[in-house]
Amino acid sequence: MGRIALLAMEEVMGRNGVNAILNLARLQERIENYPPNNFDKEFSFDELGQMLQALDEMYGPRGGRGLAQRIGRACFKLGIKDLGPVLGIADLAFRILPLAMKLRVGFEVLAHMFEGFSDHQVRFEEDEEYFHWIIERCGVCWGRKCDSPCCHLAVGILDEGLYWVSGGKNFYVEEISCIAAGDSTCTILVGKQPLN
Repeated sequence: MGRIALLAMEEVMGRNGVNAILNLARLQERIENYPPNNFDKEFSFDELGQMLQALDEMYGPRGGRGLAQRIGRACFKLGIKDLGPVLGIADLAFRILPLAMKLRVGFEVLAHMFEGFSDHQVRFEEDEEYFHWIIERCGVCWGRKCDSPCCHLAVGILDEGLYWVSGGKNFYVEEISCIAAGDSTCTILVGKQPLN
């Protein structure tokens, strides 16, 4: 998953942009040395947190937020190419499910993927209006301190995942709590009904 994050960053910012972020994050050893394309956990939460902190430092909180969300969207697109067949969410049986069921199954599969291929601890709950994507151990804000929620990469991943699962619809997606801001979990609310 670390390789996917770096490739997504490169897709959004270009190789020189990634190299600048890696230099600022003091991760020069990662320049031209991305983790291999395997399922080993060779990319630490420390590295991911440092990269995203450097993104905010270089582009400011607003610019960093926008870039992190775009990188998250690119992560989903790259991840679905690599992992979609393994996870079974590219199958015809999944695609013909009603939207509400596809969303629930998609969240479950994504949570299992994060737990299986990284050290994230994720669960999801729901109420009448929202799905609650709850991250109890979060690599996106790992080692960071923020005044407000800063898991914009995770928001981007969910945003693109919802767009993909729904066949092109947009949903309300907002992080309402964050470990880096002093909360006990990183929680992202997702509206159950598409906006468009």
